Amino acid sequence: MERCGWCLCNEKMVKYHDEEWGVPVHDDRKQFEYLMMEAMQCGLNWNMMIQKREIFRECFEGFDFQKVAAYGEEDIRRILDTEGMIRSRRKVEAVIHNARCFLKVRKEFGTFSEYLWGFSKGKMILYMGHQKGQIPARNGLSDQIAKDLKKRGFKYLGSVTVYAHLQSCGMVNDHVEGCFRYLEVMDGAETARKRRDIES
Repeated sequence: MERCGWCLCNEKMVKYHDEEWGVPVHDDRKQFEYLMMEAMQCGLNWNMMIQKREIFRECFEGFDFQKVAAYGEEDIRRILDTEGMIRSRRKVEAVIHNARCFLKVRKEFGTFSEYLWGFSKGKMILYMGHQKGQIPARNGLSDQIAKDLKKRGFKYLGSVTVYAHLQSCGMVNDHVEGCFRYLEVMDGAETARKRRDIES
C-alpha cells in the first residue's frame, strides 16, 4: 500500500496520515487542535508534535478553546511544568491568546470552520502538480488567510504554518496521487481544481 513519503518515519505518523491528514474538518475543537499544534511547531517539526500530542491535550484540556481562553498565569506555570511539554512561554501564551481570537471569530461567523472554509467556498482544492509531489511551503491562499488571521490578532500563524493547516484540515488535498488516501479523502467532498501559478 503506497503512502505519502513524509509519514513513513514511525507508527504514530503513519496512523496520523492514514486516519486524519487531509480529511475535511468542520469541527471547531479539531480545527483549534490542529492550528495550535501548528503554532507550537514553529521552529520544530511535525513528528515532534505528533509524539507530544497527548501531552498537549493534557495541558490544554483536550484543546477546549473555551477553557483555554480563560487561562491565566497559574495555568501557564502548570503547562510549563508538565513533563515532556515544550517549554516555550511565548508559545503557550500564544495558544491562550489565539483561543481568545478563535472565540471572536466564532462570534462573528458562527463557527471557526465556517470562517475558514469560506476562503475556498466550502470546496477541497486540488492544485495542479501537487498530486505529483510538487508541493510548495505556502501559496496565495495561505498568504491571504494568514494575513486575515494576523489582522484578527492571531500569533504564530504565518503563511507556511497556515498552508500546513490547510493540508491537515482537508481544504487542500496534498496526498500524492499514488497514495491510497488521495481518493479516499475526497469521498463526499466538493472539489475544485486550480492552477497554483495564478494565485497571487
